[in-house]
Amino acid sequence: MRRVHLFGGSAVALALCLTATNAWAGSSTALLKRLHEKGILSDEDYTELLKEEQAENAAAAAAPVAATSPAPAPASAAASPDGRQLVHATASGIGLEVGPATIRFSGSVNGFYVHDNPAKASATTAVTGGVAGVGPNGTSAVRNGLLPGFLKVEVSTRQGGWDVGAHFGMYPGINSANYGALGANNGGQPTALATAGIDFRQTYLTLAHDGFGELKIGRDIGLFGSDAILNDITLLSSGSPGGNVAPANTTLGRIGIGYIYTDFQPQITYTTPSLQGFKASAGVFQPLSSLTGAAQNNKAPGFQGKLTWDGKVADVAVHGWLSGITQKHDALSGRSYTGQGLDFGAKVTAGPVALLGYYYTGKGLGTTVLNLFDTDAAGNARHSEGYYAQALVSVGKWGFGGSYGASLLSHANSADALATPTLVRRNASEVGQVRYGLTSWVTMIGEYVHTKSTAWNGNAASSDAIALGGILFF
Repeated sequence: MRRVHLFGGSAVALALCLTATNAWAGSSTALLKRLHEKGILSDEDYTELLKEEQAENAAAAAAPVAATSPAPAPASAAASPDGRQLVHATASGIGLEVGPATIRFSGSVNGFYVHDNPAKASATTAVTGGVAGVGPNGTSAVRNGLLPGFLKVEVSTRQGGWDVGAHFGMYPGINSANYGALGANNGGQPTALATAGIDFRQTYLTLAHDGFGELKIGRDIGLFGSDAILNDITLLSSGSPGGNVAPANTTLGRIGIGYIYTDFQPQITYTTPSLQGFKASAGVFQPLSSLTGAAQNNKAPGFQGKLTWDGKVADVAVHGWLSGITQKHDALSGRSYTGQGLDFGAKVTAGPVALLGYYYTGKGLGTTVLNLFDTDAAGNARHSEGYYAQALVSVGKWGFGGSYGASLLSHANSADALATPTLVRRNASEVGQVRYGLTSWVTMIGEYVHTKSTAWNGNAASSDAIALGGILFF
């Protein structure tokens, strides 16, 4: 039986929760390095965990292994009366070995005090599709950031030479949910006796084999736009609050203000093995209907693909990506259009400094989330694009970051412009962030965000928000 080494800290839980890679294969050392480069692990935590990992690898390599015997339990494991082994992580996190299977648990909890000072509501602040706050007064909330809480349970085993995994991810928010068309992602309900929402966004299986790559079947994060959100510094914090009067499961971060939300979608996706740092993924996806266009009965599935490269140029670490999406939409009226998008970006890390640039473009794709405002009333596709740039500097346990980004949407034609003059033209924001790694589990974060939304007729709304809180991973 293979022993799966569990190592802890906020970085590991985040990677297990959000990445679309095989949770049971790959190098722990390489993953630690990536998380350190992202600024999630401090220099001190990275060095400590790396030493522990190298020491355990050296001990495992030196230990004799009998061909017919099961792999030995780690030194920190304790046997239960029924023979199961409780595996303790080097820093945090737990796994349970039962027969031929390993069960792994990871999770996160976060909360932020968010104060948003929006523009005063008036006729000139009306922006259809704007994300900046509008209202008569400033608002305060105690809420989740861009990530809700989560609990992920994963079961892995090796059968017939295949690494087999089952993955379940539950994402509860701390705020009360007003269940509507969007489920747990609907607007909040800040009243007594209400309950929080659970977003069960992950349930998928993985099949991996040396030289084959990995096949994923089920519901998980999409390919298009996934690297944009996974590398966003507001992922661990708040970013633009969105509705702060009645908080939903999450804030917006940079969703709709630099990228379109990738979403968690039903899919069958194949990912190749790494070839000199390159990996390619391609998948068939459940077709999505337009959120604002005519009713649809889509005949064909959606398709997404992504190419990534991880490597070094001199002493500079580079992570680059290119992804695309396409889907044909069939309206019940008989009219059809094809939504398409392309994005690319790169993150470079040199010592304590990490820089990132990202851009996307699409037609019939919409803005903020997939297929929102993607066409006019007649079904003519609208063009959209967006970008963001960010920097993060890590000094010991401290991290100092900043970013700027915008999403833009165009009318389909002159008739669309006349019919929808208040349609959003641009959502943009500036973010300043300070983080402190209190422990290997807990990161404290303070953030300032200025958000502005502008309509095609000149209407504009803006808001200034401050977020203070922390996030824990195990």
